[in-house]
Amino acid sequence: MAETGLRELEAVLAVARLGSFRRAALSVGMSPTALSHAVAALEARLGIRLFHRTTRSVALSEAGARFVARVGPALGAIADAVSEAAEAQAMPSGTLRINASTASLRFVMPAIAAFLAAHPAVRLDLMAEDRLVDIVADGFDAGIRLAEMVPQDMVAVACSADIGFAVVGTAGYLAEHGEPRVPADLAGHRCVRRRLANGALYAWEFERDGAEAAVAVDGPLTADNEAAMLAAALTGLGLAYLRSWTVEDDLAAGRLRQVLAEWTPPHPGFRLYYPGRRHVSAGLRALSGFLREGR
Repeated sequence: MAETGLRELEAVLAVARLGSFRRAALSVGMSPTALSHAVAALEARLGIRLFHRTTRSVALSEAGARFVARVGPALGAIADAVSEAAEAQAMPSGTLRINASTASLRFVMPAIAAFLAAHPAVRLDLMAEDRLVDIVADGFDAGIRLAEMVPQDMVAVACSADIGFAVVGTAGYLAEHGEPRVPADLAGHRCVRRRLANGALYAWEFERDGAEAAVAVDGPLTADNEAAMLAAALTGLGLAYLRSWTVEDDLAAGRLRQVLAEWTPPHPGFRLYYPGRRHVSAGLRALSGFLREGR
């Protein structure tokens, strides 16, 4: 068996796939006679018949079907390894289609700009939206989302630091309604609710000393974006649960005050993600490196 070459195995897989020695010979660049001899030689060494042949048809034998089922994935893995090794030395080029959340752009755009400057042969087709898409089905090379939203079967690369959150309200609102000390106190407060891209209402998430809580808050206004929620909080309408960077200027200026700070530790940040089973292009590997370093 040690003498069996990849060429013979490729010939067997081609015959199995195409059901014809002549068509298989064309697909692998061999003459029909040479391919027939290669298959026959392999059968002789294995001591089994891989194909049932007649003048009109070619079909896998039972042993041949088992052989092809084992050999096919192995040859595919070898081909991928050869392709990846060759591409590792190649200059990144072509177009990368990336689907990113709008919030992630604040963190990743500097690294993306540096990446494009370093690799002028690469073009980036970037779609920013907040709904969670199936990047494989929708034809994207990769996605960028918060770590908690990345499907578990994907390769994920950290491209930002952890993300902070804050519950905020105006001094006037807190003077009138009191300051919540624990998440359960929110039941007595007006809150600006958030509707997620999938239509669900977001339950405010809290954690302290290993204890976790998710509170389904209530209030007179529901919005689907942080700009509207921030504007509502600034009017004194109620409390809002927002990303820290959204409210940092208003907190510094005293327009808002933070409450429940000890209950809102940072969440894992953004991740670039892509299918682990798919061949990773030189361009995507290079982008991954830039985002990882840019975090």
